Amino acid sequence: MIPHFTLYSRSYCHLCQDMLDALNALRTPELPFTVDVIDVDADPALVARFDELVPVLFADLAQPELCHYFLDEARVRAVLAG
Repeated sequence: MIPHFTLYSRSYCHLCQDMLDALNALRTPELPFTVDVIDVDADPALVARFDELVPVLFADLAQPELCHYFLDEARVRAVLAG
């Protein structure tokens, strides 16, 4: 099964774009993954939950976040390693 990430983000947020770019830089043919980027401003419930915390990255929405503001490469690599 290919790992999947969810990134809660904002369209005008440079930290959000930086995290997405850093995450995508980890993708290789040997370590594939998918990522959904969710705009928190499209849903009032997401704004209430995340607001100024974005960007926030999850590997499993039932588990705590992997990181926010900046990519935690070690945690992401641990998910990718299985």
